[in-house]
Amino acid sequence: MTRCSFLFILSLSLVFYVFTSLSPFVTPSFARNVRALYFELHGSINPAQVDLVEGAISYARDNGFDVIIMGLDTPGGLGESMRKIVKLILNSPLPLAVWVGPRGARAASAGVFIVAACSFATMAPQTSIGAASPVGMGGKNIPTTLEKKIKNDFLSLIRAMARRRGRNIHWYESAIEDASSLTAQEAVIDRVVDSIAISPRDLMVQWGKRGVEMGNSILRFQAKDFSIHTYSPPFRYRFLSWLLDPQIAYLLLLGGIAGLFFELAHPGVIFPGTFGGICLLLALYALSILPTNVTGLLLILMALLLFVLEAKVVSYGLLTIGGLVCLFLGSTILFRFEYGLSSLPLGTIVPTVMGVGVFVALILYLVTRVQLKPETTGKSAMIGLRGKVLDWRGERGRIRVRGEIWKAISREEGARISPGEKVEVVDIEGLTLIVKPISKNLKE
Repeated sequence: MTRCSFLFILSLSLVFYVFTSLSPFVTPSFARNVRALYFELHGSINPAQVDLVEGAISYARDNGFDVIIMGLDTPGGLGESMRKIVKLILNSPLPLAVWVGPRGARAASAGVFIVAACSFATMAPQTSIGAASPVGMGGKNIPTTLEKKIKNDFLSLIRAMARRRGRNIHWYESAIEDASSLTAQEAVIDRVVDSIAISPRDLMVQWGKRGVEMGNSILRFQAKDFSIHTYSPPFRYRFLSWLLDPQIAYLLLLGGIAGLFFELAHPGVIFPGTFGGICLLLALYALSILPTNVTGLLLILMALLLFVLEAKVVSYGLLTIGGLVCLFLGSTILFRFEYGLSSLPLGTIVPTVMGVGVFVALILYLVTRVQLKPETTGKSAMIGLRGKVLDWRGERGRIRVRGEIWKAISREEGARISPGEKVEVVDIEGLTLIVKPISKNLKE
């Protein structure tokens, strides 16, 4: 080998070494047993969903999983909760992919930010994404200055995430500025998401072909090289998710109102008041997180007040009718989510209001019946009864009333009472009956 050839080979080796050591591209690695953890984030974005995402990421990290898949179907939710979820995704120690599915699912409002944050984004056929314009609590418009600040804050966040993932920045901006929406096919064409996947397994197949960035390497795998495990949420998440369901919060609110109404209408029963108080506290916690319309809540509380007054005031049912009207109107506008639609369908509201009406009518009937029923014990029950004199001396003696023998005294001036006569009880002092003679021979 000549000296020139040796120097030429040495130069090529040095160039190759420098190129590989300074190259920004990651090194590919191939097939191994890839373990994926799958969990579902469905429903409105709230603190319970933050706990779910945090728990899934921690579980995957601690149990040796390689990647995480999130199944997403959300109408949106709280901005603060969305930011916490985005922060968890961006700082996840493991690559996290999102699958908007199954068919008919959506990634609306806050869901757009979650999709933008994920390493690999896919959508099932017949799904949609978009409508990320910020709105105030209860679906109300945000004041102009505040709206501008929130929009600019959201725009900067979503631009940074879309740029990092190599996606269509302009469309993500329009989702906030103009509430734009896309179908799954349109989202792939416009580079809003990476692909269409009919299932989490299909997502993994595509992700394996594309390559998963794992630190300084790209992991590629085939269908036989991976397994998917489903994450089971802890009890805390299941309870909070159940509690923050709008229909559950609504029923807890009505349960609390019903319990307090029963306790106020019939004091001393204890259990309804205790049960109602617990339900009301749980409902108030849920309402403090859900987008609640204050006017709707006040109408429902007004209904409680009218029901209580019905038990105290003779209104011939007018207060009950007014209470049911307030309850219906308050239920209709209690919650406001995306697109200005009520989260409580009439199929829930109408039977519930009718059930409350029947319950209130039953309670009022029982209370009225007790109030009108003659007393059979105590002082009031004795007054007016007739008895037979057993023996009598002066103003005192003994009489038989209802088969019982009582001491008796008469304060009638000039009254002459003899054994065998009938007397009427007019009052009681301790264990002594105050009586007066009666002329008619009435039975005991």
